[in-house]
Formats: sequence, structure tokens, C-alpha cells
Amino acid sequence: MVTSAIWKLYFTNWPAGLPRGGVLVTSHNEAIPFRKFWLKDELLLLERTAPDANGGRFLLLGFDLIDSVKFTNPLSEATIAEAGFVASDAESLLQTV
Repeated sequence: MVTSAIWKLYFTNWPAGLPRGGVLVTSHNEAIPFRKFWLKDELLLLERTAPDANGGRFLLLGFDLIDSVKFTNPLSEATIAEAGFVASDAESLLQTV
């Protein structure tokens, strides 16, 4: 389980090469497409790509409600590395040591 502190760290250090949007999935299994976000303390403010059924364009939620984030744009290997991820194959792992 990913903690709220890890989600906060990821959003705070969002890779520069990655557009600031995607689909956030909450712990309540709600998928929220977003195109921008802002941070304040333990809160994340999302701008939805389209208003929800009630006309809401912005959503404010705590990092503890984030279950996963889906990226809707293609990711390059450079962007993935910039985000701190390493390849899972043994050869690539050995090269990073």
C-alpha cells in the first residue's frame, strides 16, 4: 500500500517531462481525469478535464485518498528515469549499481 507521504512526494516532485495530467483513482474507486494540479500542505487540488455530473470542475482531496494514478500521455524512458524508476530486468538493474 502506498502511503499519503509517498503520493505527496511524487506530486511535489512531478517529472518535468511529464504533462501534469492523467487519471487519478481514489480509494473509493472513483476515476478522476485531470489536466492540472496544485499542492497545499496535505491537500491536492485537481482541475478536471471536464466538469463532473454536478458541474464541479475542481476537486480538493487529501493524499490519503489516492489509490493510483494513470498516465494518459506516452512515457519516454528518460521521463520514467527522471521519476526515479529503474528497469525491472536484471541487466538494467546491474547497470544502475
